[in-house]
Amino acid sequence: MKINLKKLLSYGLVAASIVLVISIAFSNSELEDAWKALESLSPVWVLGIFGCWFAYMFFDALSGWIYLRREGFRLSLWRAVIACLIGFYYSNITPSSAGGQPMQVNSLRKAGVPVGYGTMTATVRFICNQVVLVALSLVFWVMNRDFVAKQLGDAVWLARLGWIVNFASIPLCLMAAFQRNLIQRIANWVIRLGVKVHLVKNEDAAIAATTIVLDTYHTALVALSRRPGQIMVQLLCSCGSVLGVIGSIFFVYHAFGFSGTPWYQLLTISFLLFISASYTPLPGASGAQEGGFLLYYKGIIPGDRIGLALLVWRFFTYYLFLIVGVVVVIWEKVLVSLEKRKKAKETPPE
Repeated sequence: MKINLKKLLSYGLVAASIVLVISIAFSNSELEDAWKALESLSPVWVLGIFGCWFAYMFFDALSGWIYLRREGFRLSLWRAVIACLIGFYYSNITPSSAGGQPMQVNSLRKAGVPVGYGTMTATVRFICNQVVLVALSLVFWVMNRDFVAKQLGDAVWLARLGWIVNFASIPLCLMAAFQRNLIQRIANWVIRLGVKVHLVKNEDAAIAATTIVLDTYHTALVALSRRPGQIMVQLLCSCGSVLGVIGSIFFVYHAFGFSGTPWYQLLTISFLLFISASYTPLPGASGAQEGGFLLYYKGIIPGDRIGLALLVWRFFTYYLFLIVGVVVVIWEKVLVSLEKRKKAKETPPE
């Protein structure tokens, strides 16, 4: 399949999810004036939703910036934010979020960070985010198990499966550092397979490049394991980022003036929805997020408003990243071009 066709399919799925959410939001016959309902949203609570979006992005960027500064790279926080937003953008338009980390690493490379350290930065954030996600979701789940059992009913198996999948990703990432030789053999086998099917042109060059990345990754993660203070900082940043995306439902709920469900139950369902939908292969977990929201929050959010609540929630947790991401991708191209011109002027002629 050609790359252009892949991109076209991804954009098509994103567009389809937008149409689906809008149709759900405005097709309810019981809600006579959907626009009036949206206009009645409390500005203070809407500002809180945006604050959650900002926290999700900022703490993710901050963790990478702190890690790279600790490794000796003089990277500005603004460039870390750019790399973060680019990663979010490509995660949301590629199946299984496969394009997010590579494009984030590429953005850091343009800022002067070697690929090995860029990969390590993205991986450290991923591992810490997963640890926080599976730990907090389990804590909230256990503390509210009766509520969860009643609210989800037979659908609780989706949350169980999601938790197992998210937990399993942690040891798999750690293996790349602490089972270095095993991962190298697997990588070499994949490269040789790529040569046979004509996806890899130069076997020796590909193996050499992979070895350099794995060596850097292994060295960096082993070094990080000996710095408990640095690990704690990364986990705290992950807490801020994860709670940002999870906590947005609390502000959406109150922006519409809903009441009756305490914050800890709202967050519990939000955690379970996130882990249930995060492993689906579609861009931005499209379809799973929307369907899961309608299923998981049924009864918590009134039926005549749940479509609109979904629209607002999905806008701030997904579509806003697409809008901002497009702008940042364009801005990075301009920024890199300006930096090249500046460097060319500063370099004396031979």
